[in-house]
Amino acid sequence: MVTEIAENKGAAEAEVAELVTQSVRDFARQYVRPHVMEWDETQHFPADVFHRLGELGIMGMLVPEQYGGAGLNYRAYVSAIVELSKVCGAVGLSMAAHNSLCTNHILLFGDEEQKQRYLPRLASGEWIGAWGLTEPNTGSDAGNMRTTAVRDGDDWVLNGSKNFITHGRSGQVAVVIARTGEPNTPHNATAFVVERGTPGFAGGKKENKLGMRASETAEMIFDNCRISDSQRLGAVGDGFVQSLKVLDGGRISIAALSLGIAYGAYEAALQYAKERQQFGQPIANFQAIGFKLADLYTQIEAARLLTYQAADLKDARKNTTLESAIAKLHASETAVHVANEAVQIFGGYGYIKDFPVEKFYRDAKLCTIGEGTSEIQKLVISRQLLR
Repeated sequence: MVTEIAENKGAAEAEVAELVTQSVRDFARQYVRPHVMEWDETQHFPADVFHRLGELGIMGMLVPEQYGGAGLNYRAYVSAIVELSKVCGAVGLSMAAHNSLCTNHILLFGDEEQKQRYLPRLASGEWIGAWGLTEPNTGSDAGNMRTTAVRDGDDWVLNGSKNFITHGRSGQVAVVIARTGEPNTPHNATAFVVERGTPGFAGGKKENKLGMRASETAEMIFDNCRISDSQRLGAVGDGFVQSLKVLDGGRISIAALSLGIAYGAYEAALQYAKERQQFGQPIANFQAIGFKLADLYTQIEAARLLTYQAADLKDARKNTTLESAIAKLHASETAVHVANEAVQIFGGYGYIKDFPVEKFYRDAKLCTIGEGTSEIQKLVISRQLLR
């Protein structure tokens, strides 16, 4: 149990990460692997799996024990995402979004009452969290968002919609960033916690996706949704600044997700190359395949080092804006490349759903888009370098 591991304060960090790795690996083999293609085909969101992950301590890995979490570090958290994503990118994505976005936003910027109210339920997996920044007409251009929150006495009234939201329909609680000032002005957004069942808050369309199909992606709609000022996270106008800090950690999560998908695709291709016979020998013996495998493994190792470097800096409480963006950019592009080459190694079988790499191929692409596109990562990196 991860929660039991967390209690072993004498264990070295590397040992803790290894214990987490093995625990999550066993979980994924038992509860995820047998259902991967069924969930993918039907776009089934396996909420029960995330409740089980909560019992294991995985849904509140970064949450301190005083709030019901495991109190582990980013290195262990990355290891858990990698192991889930080796088996199913969609499960890895939902676990990462729950931890790094919704739960982490409340942990970082909630007051004590908000932390006591929400973190134990999120960390236990009783509640699944959503996080809403993206809108139909404002992705990277978040300063121009149309969802508004207007002050009315001691309340706020929210109107608008968010899209491409992980757990937008199934999450019991959502952190929502809404515009509280004029468009495209500094400090014009504020973050709020909104519970499912609040009048005027509803889930909208569930997206029919290329990949990550077992991770629910849906609209959140706000129609004169009235919430108390006690649901506000931090100061008025700080919502976008908070979001950037949350995304620094979120990009480490996507790097880890990418790394897991890349490993999964690579390991499947490696095994296939050893078993597939052509011209009387395994195709791995041919230089064209052997060199391809060597190149893929080298790129994955680079992604691994960049991802864990960012995680270690996060654990050291250092600024990780540059390192998170670099890790996310390289790992996500690597995942796409590795999955593409894995399909090529499988040949015609790589295009068939009976074999695992076509799903890795479909899942990988989201990693270059979600939580900031590759182009946005390059913008972040260049601005950091030119400061």
